[in-house]
Amino acid sequence: MTTATGVIVPTDTTEKLKSLRTLMADPSYNIDAYIIPSEDAHQSEYIGKCDKRRTFISGFTGSFGSAVVTQDTAIMFTDGRYVLQARAQMDTNWELLRIGVGSTITMADHLSTLKPGSRIGVDPSLISYAEAKNIQNKIKKNNCELVPISTNLVDIMWADKPELPKDEIFFLKLEFSGISLQEKLIKVREMIKKHGATGLVVAGLDQIAWLFNLRGSDIDNNPLFYSYAIVTDDKVSLFVEKEKLAEEAVHNLKGVEIFPYTDIFDHLKLLSKSSEDIKIITDSVCSWAIVEAIGTENIVEEYSPITVLKLTKNSTELDGMRNSHIRDGVASVKFYSWLERELVENNMSLKISESEAADKLLEFVMEQKNAVGKSFATISSVGPNAAVIHYSPTKGSDSLIDLNKIYLVDAGFQYLDGTTDMTRTWHFGTPTAWEKECYTRVLKGFIKIDDLVFPSGTTGYVLDPIARMSLWEAGIDFRHNTGHGVGSFLNVHEGPIGIGVKPYFNDFGLEAGMVVTNEPGYYEDGNFGARIENVCIIVDKETPHNYGGTKYLTLESVSLCPIQTKLIMPSLMEPREMEWLNNYHKLVWEKLSPHLEKGSYEYEWLSRNTASI
Repeated sequence: MTTATGVIVPTDTTEKLKSLRTLMADPSYNIDAYIIPSEDAHQSEYIGKCDKRRTFISGFTGSFGSAVVTQDTAIMFTDGRYVLQARAQMDTNWELLRIGVGSTITMADHLSTLKPGSRIGVDPSLISYAEAKNIQNKIKKNNCELVPISTNLVDIMWADKPELPKDEIFFLKLEFSGISLQEKLIKVREMIKKHGATGLVVAGLDQIAWLFNLRGSDIDNNPLFYSYAIVTDDKVSLFVEKEKLAEEAVHNLKGVEIFPYTDIFDHLKLLSKSSEDIKIITDSVCSWAIVEAIGTENIVEEYSPITVLKLTKNSTELDGMRNSHIRDGVASVKFYSWLERELVENNMSLKISESEAADKLLEFVMEQKNAVGKSFATISSVGPNAAVIHYSPTKGSDSLIDLNKIYLVDAGFQYLDGTTDMTRTWHFGTPTAWEKECYTRVLKGFIKIDDLVFPSGTTGYVLDPIARMSLWEAGIDFRHNTGHGVGSFLNVHEGPIGIGVKPYFNDFGLEAGMVVTNEPGYYEDGNFGARIENVCIIVDKETPHNYGGTKYLTLESVSLCPIQTKLIMPSLMEPREMEWLNNYHKLVWEKLSPHLEKGSYEYEWLSRNTASI
């Protein structure tokens, strides 16, 4: 929680931990340690209010992190994006361990150090089968046991736990999705056969939404709904509460068997017994509970065919991404011009809060055609708050925008025809030389990625260092990926592609039609942060030669908004980089100015901020 003065007060977890430890010692469970993951039963990054168990027990609200509680300790494992936030939100009952940095141990490593013979409990529906196996392999050397406990212990304590949402699920028309369920099923079944399997269980909520051309609102900022699905050669089953389906949605599910959401496990058990030749594809988001219901001898561990298929957007989806980003850019121009006018020309400095600014941006977005809402909580951050990578302001306790401090906005929105995600960094006063140098080095990395030509099939793992080279020259860096995949009116973070050093970014080469972000940054704790981000479509690139028949690719930025030139240190910029910036600003002007009233303040603002330098 935060006070009215903006000071974060850690959540008192003493009584909650006491209650949990009492349950752990109960003979019904008899466990020495208990894992509380951040994910839901579908391994979602963003989860519904009813699944925020880790937040309930710890007070930490970040989207990534897992807790381990023993009778004597409570440890939170998270990465560099959330260290500052976790330290501020958790009380002294908790120890924080940062993963992914240097020699810091992982959660599985830590569990392997518990006393020999320890029983480690976890809700099997909340942990992936892959992670359960990883933990089991780590702890067996110490004769410890991972114990599945189907009754979630946090749920027992959580008296006012929210119920599963009952919001409507609607059909996404073909003018937005581009391909029917029947066409998608043909491709999915072809891939199932290629893997030597007889069926596919689908646990990823974005996979289900994509396959059935359905969208919902069960999770804030994500057009998803709680569900499972099973696809075989002759059947398609959707596990969802039927009363949630709109009439048009039901009409477009002809041939699909519909069962209650919780029936999935019984159906999987029956399916596993229906034939000796059953082989069901399970992917990394399938829980330990799902695999146990099928039987480990009956599974084929592969990426879901749906995950692979939806990575490459069809022509309708690509057109939608381009068009939605034009409208998104118009909203951004209206917002930033409004903000500058309020802060500078109307002499209202220090009177607009971070959350008020975020609300105003949403207001401009919701005026646009096909706008649905946010794709994640808006990061509206000034000064030191901009150094917190995933900062999100809290109304009434957030900071006021200051002319003398950097202001960073990372905002994304959902449109029926696309998903957006854009970051811009501004200074409405006079930036310091150091701020300008850091910003310019971020911009240089951003341009290097956007301007890159690379062979088809190159992975994002290979491209990542290019974004960091200018930063490395100054001995600075950033602790997040350079880019992530983006869904089409789906998850703003769409795996498994991206630009970064995570090993799975090597699993898939980048191909034309995929959509990724380009977002290098720099963050100085307690001082400022700078990030520039565009959503980009990977497109074919004509080259003078095609060695060995190789096809080449480049990025097409579809995010459209000026990049502030006041923060640039010209002496660091190369001629090609200046040319890129001028060309980009020319594109922004050509795409957005026709949608603004000539002579209006926002029209003139756009003209000034896209002028050649």
